[in-house]
Amino acid sequence: MRKMKLIIAYDGTDFSGFQRQTGLRTIQGTLEETLSRILDEDIVVEGSGRTDAGVHALGQVCHFVTSKPVPVERFPYILRHTLPRDLIVVASEEVAMDFHARKSACWKTYRYQVETLPVPRLHMRRFAYHYPVHELNLNAMIKAAEYLVGTHDFTSFCSAKTEVENKIRTIYDIKVTEEDNFRYVEVTGSGFLYNMVRIIVGTLHEVGKGKIKVENIPSILYACDRQTAGSTFPPEGLHLVEVGYEERN
Repeated sequence: MRKMKLIIAYDGTDFSGFQRQTGLRTIQGTLEETLSRILDEDIVVEGSGRTDAGVHALGQVCHFVTSKPVPVERFPYILRHTLPRDLIVVASEEVAMDFHARKSACWKTYRYQVETLPVPRLHMRRFAYHYPVHELNLNAMIKAAEYLVGTHDFTSFCSAKTEVENKIRTIYDIKVTEEDNFRYVEVTGSGFLYNMVRIIVGTLHEVGKGKIKVENIPSILYACDRQTAGSTFPPEGLHLVEVGYEERN
């Protein structure tokens, strides 16, 4: 048996998220169906995380086990000709059998992009949230983000539908930048709760608008109450950029 690691990218608009769901089009289900057909054996795909419906990826990582002797370098080529156009394999490698796309991951980086033009560009409608509010205090957003860096209980920054009990996560870095009619919020952390990045982005934008004060961020964290944080931004602006398998310095 051999274990294969894939780096994949996808336009999440027409998928019902990553996780396999009966009767729905998902990333995991599409990969499993395609690989099982190509390799003529039942393939189970494990991902580094379960991106929500409408969320995109540039560097999602997944793995599967196969008994077939297909050269590892052939998988991107084969799958680019068999997968749908909104799901692509960027790279592949054979890994040790103890590698696990999710359990071995040390950190992930997500980027949220907001288009700030008065009129949205049609070709960006799938990949950026149109939010043409120019009178935002970017410095306040940057200062607020600094309070979120570190190890905290992020109960206030996750959906009430979050199933896991342990909501302590570590944020290594948050960058808030503006460039060419776009605003970017890039978050790197040990892992993320359901809707966590989208709520962080929504909260920072409310800080930028003056609806939430910078100095209130610590008390929002401490409250462990979803109602104290800002709104949940929509999925189309969110992109999983990279998954890291080495500890950060």
